[in-house]
Amino acid sequence: MNRLRNVKIVATLGPASNDYEMIRALFEAGADVFRLNMSHGKHDEIRERHKIIRKIEKDLDRPIAILADLQGPKLRCGEFAAGAADLEDGQDFRFDLDDTPGDNHRVCLPHPEIFAALKPGATLLVDDGKIELKVRECGKGFADCTVVVGGTISNRKGVNVPDVVLPLAALSDKDRKDLEFVCQLGVDWLALSFVQRPEDVIEARELAQGRAAILSKIEKPAAVAAFKDILDVSDGIMVARGDLGVELPVQNVPPIQKRLIRGCRAAGKPVIVATQMLESMIESPVPTRAEVSDVATAIYEGTDAIMLSAESAAGRYPVEAVTTMNNVAIEVESDPTYRDVIEASRKLKRST
Repeated sequence: MNRLRNVKIVATLGPASNDYEMIRALFEAGADVFRLNMSHGKHDEIRERHKIIRKIEKDLDRPIAILADLQGPKLRCGEFAAGAADLEDGQDFRFDLDDTPGDNHRVCLPHPEIFAALKPGATLLVDDGKIELKVRECGKGFADCTVVVGGTISNRKGVNVPDVVLPLAALSDKDRKDLEFVCQLGVDWLALSFVQRPEDVIEARELAQGRAAILSKIEKPAAVAAFKDILDVSDGIMVARGDLGVELPVQNVPPIQKRLIRGCRAAGKPVIVATQMLESMIESPVPTRAEVSDVATAIYEGTDAIMLSAESAAGRYPVEAVTTMNNVAIEVESDPTYRDVIEASRKLKRST
């Protein structure tokens, strides 16, 4: 079961991939690292998935890496009575601190710091920017909005406030508990979400006490600005394009991705490119040509790993998604052009 490639494939586990048979099938299809998303899943569920991975590792006598991805100060809405609600363009919608399950008129947003910083005219983006709302009126514990771009909003979807600087701590109480839990379980990597400054990484490293390597996710404009200093104190980097493409204009993401990969290679530290790589395979057994090109481009740029999120965690075709990534990686690495590109990048001055 030797891999015919150097680039690694990271597969996120979730409802579509939570038993022995499926996780083993993902590994056999090409997954090298399994990501445990601490934003979703209770400790008992995480423990069970960890146990299954280590059993597969033992059964196949092959090392398998585990990446625990901490939630970080991710802003999320509450839950809906029906699990989701449809928002129409132009309708009114309220965010508030009431934890009563929401409907198509309101939902809880359990983050007082947002309401304290909001002003009329601010933009709220939900679910990686798929839904857009404009704040019409706001106060200490509410924001009355107008839906600019509607869609279906479901339980605990992420909320971004690109116009507003929020004073958020790098690690929440939940993150600290999760960090200790997964370090005691025995994971190989800890991914830190929404890192903004090197001190965030140093704090997590002190808590980890050498029990896991630290991977910093670059998904905030502040992290891009402080990238060199963050890289210096990190063991690796994840180019987390989802929130990065919400917080910044989408056209900024490709050149940022290229610069981050180049910086990591110069420093001799691993880098993962993540988010929406094969997004259509959540519902389709085959990817779009653009998605295949996106995966290939990341490999040509010199990324050390490529990652699947919802494709393997909640999609209908998790094994096919891993197989597709595996096949693209093999094809790219067998291309003489790839070797020329990688050799050229090695001639860049390496940091000391």
